[in-house]
Amino acid sequence: MGQNALKSDPWGNVHMAGLIQKVARFGLMLPVLAVVVACTSEAPISEGSSKVYRHVIDGAPRTLDPAQTNNVYARLLIPAVFETLYRYQYLARPYELTPSLALGLPEVSADGLTYEIRIRDDARFADSEFFENGQGRLLTASDVAWSLARLFDPATGSSVSWLLRDRIVGLESGRTYRPDELNVPGLEVIDSTTLRIHLNEPFPALVHTLARPQLSIVPHEVVDGLGPEFGLRPVGSGPFRLVEFNETGAVLVPNERFDRGVVDLAAEGYDPALHEAFGLAAIDGRPYPFLDRLEVQFISEASARWNSFRSRDGADIVMLPPELASSTISSRDPLTLQSEIAAQYHALAEPESGFIYYGMNLDHPQLGHHPDPTQETRNRELRCALGQSLDWERRNQQFYHGLGQRFAGVIPPFLPSWDDSVLSLPSGPELARERWEQAGWHAGNLPRLIYGHQAGVQPGQHFELFRANLIEAGYPSDRIEQRVYPTFADLLRGIHGSEVDVFLLGWTTAYPDAHYNLQLFYGPNASPGSNTARYSNPEFDAGFEQARRTIDDAERQARYRDLNQRLVDDCVIMGSIVRTRIHLWKRHLRMLPDREILGGFFLPFVDIEASAQP
Repeated sequence: MGQNALKSDPWGNVHMAGLIQKVARFGLMLPVLAVVVACTSEAPISEGSSKVYRHVIDGAPRTLDPAQTNNVYARLLIPAVFETLYRYQYLARPYELTPSLALGLPEVSADGLTYEIRIRDDARFADSEFFENGQGRLLTASDVAWSLARLFDPATGSSVSWLLRDRIVGLESGRTYRPDELNVPGLEVIDSTTLRIHLNEPFPALVHTLARPQLSIVPHEVVDGLGPEFGLRPVGSGPFRLVEFNETGAVLVPNERFDRGVVDLAAEGYDPALHEAFGLAAIDGRPYPFLDRLEVQFISEASARWNSFRSRDGADIVMLPPELASSTISSRDPLTLQSEIAAQYHALAEPESGFIYYGMNLDHPQLGHHPDPTQETRNRELRCALGQSLDWERRNQQFYHGLGQRFAGVIPPFLPSWDDSVLSLPSGPELARERWEQAGWHAGNLPRLIYGHQAGVQPGQHFELFRANLIEAGYPSDRIEQRVYPTFADLLRGIHGSEVDVFLLGWTTAYPDAHYNLQLFYGPNASPGSNTARYSNPEFDAGFEQARRTIDDAERQARYRDLNQRLVDDCVIMGSIVRTRIHLWKRHLRMLPDREILGGFFLPFVDIEASAQP
């Protein structure tokens, strides 16, 4: 794997075995689709032509400021513009950490409280008018320290400070952090290339956390110079520069200041048996990035994304829309696509490293927390009943190709702490109605529920199915309302502002440990943090804090399972399901797309095959 590879230990064997088994079962290479005639496929470019790759995603980021990033759409683009101390190898599965701005593994003290990280001395920020002479300067350890500290500065307005909350000595909210006077004991800048991080308590997930795009390193001159516009005109040390960004898409070009030598494919986890068919061997030993232009389209509607993919000048990749599953999938076990079609596209099927769930606003007086213990119990029974009313099999067939895997709680099957003995409540309209009636709920006192969703055909269909399930169980139809938001960012603002009572969200497990999922319900992470449900349970919080500082892997995994069981018993979410994503991309591309834990880290390695013709 190369000498710079970081295993997922010291966590113990935190390897996504379940995910890998499922990928192996589905097959990395699938038959290709014949739903597009040959003339719609973009031909390979000729030598000397501009290499343009057109990506498409199903939502638009509101900002590209790493400190304000809270959705998967921004996390695709941020690694193209910025860098983190660590990243994940391009091809290794299970996912393996590797240095990015760091020079290697941190030196960790015996008590797990001090991490010393050496930083490369040749990384430069892209050019900007706010640098001296407009030329990008060297990135230093001071930049790293300040980038971490600014998450807690009120002026930043960060929604992701929870990633480091209570972790680093002296780093706290409510302070103004200037790069020349941080005064944070836990962020000790030894010299321009050495940073020493002091923790309040052991935190085995620190290195994985430092690989998150939200902890990308930013230049203070540009942040200060642009103010709120930094998220629209970001400048980093990454492989690309952003030259255009609006509500329909983004355009990036190579960063002339970026030089990381050549691709070491073996160090990226290359396996000929798995990757040769994708043409990836051709990028070995070559300087990257390979593209002259990266275009990202923001298209919320699945049919529009599909039409763009079909167009000669449209998107080069698409995630197969569920409505096309019946006409393109010939078998679901094992998963294969129509065998009679021509080999026109590369294809990849993989379970997502995350899950879909229905969340609830637990500040709602009839859904969540209540000072009266009797009412608290009644509210819990209503939550459980609402979950039992949902028909997940129908959702699976209608929205997820029939390939989704249901599980209980927030620890999916691909994580080592998954416990198959934790079961979801049996579902059905009669069971749901019986449960809420036994708790004293009836048509006259069931609460009004506001269901919030982003504008679009499929989000609207999700609402209609939710509404139909509840009505079938006897819920009054006039007490189920929808509130439609123009964008996903607007929906998130509505959720954080307690404007809605029920919402459907996807959660990407950003690193292979259940800690990242369980913090969804950690009390101090309440909105505008990741705890959108506003779950507040002192016993859960105490258990979570104990688990996150537990170094022994087996003990930590056991604590995770106990916490997950508590969430299931308390019915704090209605869910959950792991989807299987089916990606198709045009054959002149050399790449392996990964929207999951890797996010946009794969984009610098995308290459375009040159035509053999002169």
